[in-house]
Amino acid sequence: MATIITMPRLSDTMTEGTVATWLKKVGDKISEGDILAEIETDKATMEFESFNEGTLLYIGIPEGETAPVDSLLAIIGNEGEDISALITGKTAPATEEAKPASAETAAEPKAEAEKTETTTATPAAAAPTAAAPTSESLPKGVVVVTMPRLSDTMTEGTVATWLKKVGDKVAEGDILAEIETDKATMEFESFNEGTLLYIGIQEGNSAPVDSLLAIIGPEGTDVSRIAANYKTGGASQAAPAAEDEKETSSTEKETEPIVQEASTEGQRILASPLAKKIASDKGIQLTQVKGSGENGRIVKSDIENFTPSASQPAAAAQPKETTKAETSTAPKVFVPAGEVFTEEIKNSQMRKIIAKRLAESLFTAPHYNLTIEVTMDEAMKSRVIINSIPDTKVSFNDMVIKACAMALKKHPKVNSQWKEDAITINHHVNVGVAVAVEDGLVVPVLKFTDAMSLTQIGGSVRDLAGRAKNKKLLPTEMEGSTFTVSNLGMFGIVEFNSIINQPNSAILSVGAIVEKPVVKDGQIVVGNTMMLSLACDHRTIDGATGAQFLQTLKQYIENPVTMLA
Repeated sequence: MATIITMPRLSDTMTEGTVATWLKKVGDKISEGDILAEIETDKATMEFESFNEGTLLYIGIPEGETAPVDSLLAIIGNEGEDISALITGKTAPATEEAKPASAETAAEPKAEAEKTETTTATPAAAAPTAAAPTSESLPKGVVVVTMPRLSDTMTEGTVATWLKKVGDKVAEGDILAEIETDKATMEFESFNEGTLLYIGIQEGNSAPVDSLLAIIGPEGTDVSRIAANYKTGGASQAAPAAEDEKETSSTEKETEPIVQEASTEGQRILASPLAKKIASDKGIQLTQVKGSGENGRIVKSDIENFTPSASQPAAAAQPKETTKAETSTAPKVFVPAGEVFTEEIKNSQMRKIIAKRLAESLFTAPHYNLTIEVTMDEAMKSRVIINSIPDTKVSFNDMVIKACAMALKKHPKVNSQWKEDAITINHHVNVGVAVAVEDGLVVPVLKFTDAMSLTQIGGSVRDLAGRAKNKKLLPTEMEGSTFTVSNLGMFGIVEFNSIINQPNSAILSVGAIVEKPVVKDGQIVVGNTMMLSLACDHRTIDGATGAQFLQTLKQYIENPVTMLA
């Protein structure tokens, strides 16, 4: 059956998109993962891939034209299938829709839409038909909010925190929830106003993009029929219907202390995840902090500017003692000697994406690895001199990144991307830096790295890495890399091979600096060396090309002064 694809929301601020290029035409066969089009957002031009298979039956937005989020983009289905009813049914609501949010629309999926969709991960709201609760059949003022697509690779999201509860008044611009994507935890704001009538995905639960997230409308409106007809992330994730709001509210109050800080009056305290983490690290009780954000919400600056009063230390110490006591009396899992014991840990969104993307890379790109040993004596001397400048801090990794950027300009074939019909050579250099975080790995990107100085690279890497660990990176800060650097030297790893971060064609693995005997001018002396390993995609980079790149890289690192030329 046919599947309707709508203009996706590819960034958290995107309200409309422009089709820069169609990479498929009507009649073409579509496989899952094929790139349908390149879409220009308010921040970047991004590839939009298909999560469905079939034939491209209809294109709703021609190249060069702009349309609001959720406008009809395309229809995929069986060859020769009659889609006239879908085109007629979708076009009218799409042109009438004025709200700038892909996840909030009054024209919602219905029984027929569920039958026509081939996958719940398609980043598109289903089309209304005669059998569906269309904008005409929805009660006046009621708006359905779906799980938004907050990054170009996001297929499902997890509700980290609800900042509103059923029955709360919602104004346009209010933060409804914090949603964990495959890349970051982001605030999701409302583009509508009214009363929160229904919650479809509970805190801690995950659901595909476009699943029912919430329903907003006039107070007292019965939305049980709408919720029942709408595809959700599963029965266990759906909140009670509107008539059970009282029960929902009491249940939420009982469970809130588990996921939110509670004040002394029993009311929950609104605070961003970063503010909570900083407060926890500093031992600050959120009950003592006055929030400056919306509805008194505590943000990062409130914690950083907080000064405890004389009467607060004693109060702050009490929760710590309680925590210690609770920890000492908490039941421990007893594992009898000689018996098999296993534990299952639920996969986070990030872990799922890491597994999917790296498996795709390893099994689709023919990898090969080139290794070279670099003398680090001059680099070590240069770093001491550079860091002697006040307010300057440069790491060896920063020097490697700078050298990579300059070497890529001399060997652009390494800075490339494979496509079935052509190889794309990137003449701009955007180096991605692999950063280990609690749940896995993220790759923030240094845009136009070749134009950055060593100090600029060092400052940007520290800023991006810090925000990556707090899940505060924006999706746009993790997009557009043309080459990747991964460094495990700080863990004492001498040499390792990485999996290519597609669509890049190569990734550099950086090992630890090792002091050892080396031969210099025919004499055995003590020297410092570092191993570099370059994983290449043989479809785009031949062995000789990769070797020449490493030779240039070696020259830059061994003689840092040449990077100033």
